[in-house]
Amino acid sequence: MSNILDLLKGIDVEWKALGSVSEYEQPTKYLVKSTNYFEDFEIPVLTAGKTFILGYTDETDGIYKASESPVIIFDDFTTANKWVDFDFKAKSSAMKMIKSVNESETLSKYIFYWLNTLPSELVDGDHKRQWISNFSKKEIPIPPLHIQTEIVRILDAFTAVTTELTAELNMRKKQYNYYRDQLLSFEEGDAEWKTLAEIGEVRMCKRILKEQTSSKGDIPFYKIGTFGKEPDAFIPRKLFEEYRSKYSYPKIGEVLISASGTIGRTVIFDGGESYFQDSNIIWIENNETLALNKYLFYFYSIANWNIAEGGTIQRLYNDNLRKMKIPIPPIIEQERIVGILDKFDALTSSITEGLPREIELRQKQYEYYRDKLLSFPKAEVGA
Repeated sequence: MSNILDLLKGIDVEWKALGSVSEYEQPTKYLVKSTNYFEDFEIPVLTAGKTFILGYTDETDGIYKASESPVIIFDDFTTANKWVDFDFKAKSSAMKMIKSVNESETLSKYIFYWLNTLPSELVDGDHKRQWISNFSKKEIPIPPLHIQTEIVRILDAFTAVTTELTAELNMRKKQYNYYRDQLLSFEEGDAEWKTLAEIGEVRMCKRILKEQTSSKGDIPFYKIGTFGKEPDAFIPRKLFEEYRSKYSYPKIGEVLISASGTIGRTVIFDGGESYFQDSNIIWIENNETLALNKYLFYFYSIANWNIAEGGTIQRLYNDNLRKMKIPIPPIIEQERIVGILDKFDALTSSITEGLPREIELRQKQYEYYRDKLLSFPKAEVGA
C-alpha cells in the first residue's frame, strides 16, 4: 500500500466536472412491470438503496445488460449508489444508470469509488433530482489511467474481502436459523407444554403521557417506533424514580416484547436506566425455576403470537399472550439449548465479536484507504 501512496505523490491530476466525464441513462426502458417477485425467477430487480435487490422477476424484455457493460446505479433523490456488473431490471424511475463517457480516459469503477468519498449534503425534505442539479457539477480528480487502474485494483481487493465475509455471515445465519428451529422443536414427551400464564405474569410500565416527555432529558423513553433503536423521547429523572419504585419495572435479563406494530420483536433488558411505553412494550415476569429468560428469548423468535387485528393495526393483547402455549423442557435442557444458540448468536449478531465485528473492521479499513487513495490536492490557481 505504501508503494501506491508514494506513486500518487507529484502526479499530474486534472480536475473535471463529473458530468463531463460520465453519462447517464434513465431507466424508462428497464422498469419492471409486475411486482410478483419469486426467488426462482432469474432477473433481479434493483434499487440503489440499502435493500438493493428487491426480488426476482421472470420478465425477459427490457433488461439492462450490465454483465456486458458494468454500471453505477444512482438514486436521484437519496444519492445512494451501487456498482452493478450483472443483468437487471429497475424498480423506480428515480434511478439513473451512470458510466464513463470514455473508459480509456476515466474508468467507471474509479468514478464509483470516488463518488463514495463525497460527504452527504442532503437536507431532510430535500426531495429534488440530485444528479443534474448537484452531482454532475462536482469536480472529480482524474489521474493517469494506470493510476486509476491501480486504485481500482486495491479497492476491489478490500471490497472482495468484505463481500466474502458477508456471504459467510449470511450462510451462518441460515445455519443458526436451522439449528434454532431444530433445537426448539420437541417430540411428544420431551417437553411439557405450558401457557405463559403458568410460568409468569404479563407486566408493563406505568402509562407515560405525551406531555410528560420531551425531546431531551434524563431518562430515555422507548415507544413502539423506537423500541430496539435510538430513543427520540425522554422523561424527567424524578418521574422515572417515582414510577420505577411504585409500579412494574423489568428486571435485568427479562425479555421485553413488542405488542403492536411488528409483533414479537424482543430486547433483553440490560438494566440501563430507561422506561417503556405501556401496553405496546410488555414482558413476562417469569419464574426462572420453570423457564429461563434466555430460553424464552430464543423461543419467542419462532413463536406463533396469535395476533389480533383491529382495523389496520395488529396488536398482541395480554389475554392472547397469557394463553399462548410453549414447550418447557427440563432446566438442564434449556441451559444446553441456550448455550448452543448463544454461540451462534455471538457469531452472527455480536458487534463486539464474531463476523459482524470483523465486517465492520474491514469496512472501516476499506473506507480509510479509499479516502487516502482518492484524496488529491487541488493546485492553487496561478501556482
